[in-house]
Amino acid sequence: MAKVLGTCVAAATLALAVPGTSYAAHGFLTIDGVAHRNPSGCFPLGDFVPSVVTNQTDSVVEVWSGPDCRGQVEWLIYPAETYRPNGNRSVFVL
Repeated sequence: MAKVLGTCVAAATLALAVPGTSYAAHGFLTIDGVAHRNPSGCFPLGDFVPSVVTNQTDSVVEVWSGPDCRGQVEWLIYPAETYRPNGNRSVFVL
């Protein structure tokens, strides 16, 4: 038991001690002409006009059916792709 606990404590210490660790994508996510540098997390899409999303990052972007990245993932936008979500409400950068 002590060996397992020691391993867990060591892993947690290492994870917290690594400087500069980031979960953001590298590059730009452009939504309706607005570029977001090194994006991370959920972004809302326009309510009334179909949005245009260009993924210029090194990550996949999920297109969600509801606001605040709720509902269902309806599409994936891969790096270097542009997508025009029709009726979708938000995107999430992995």
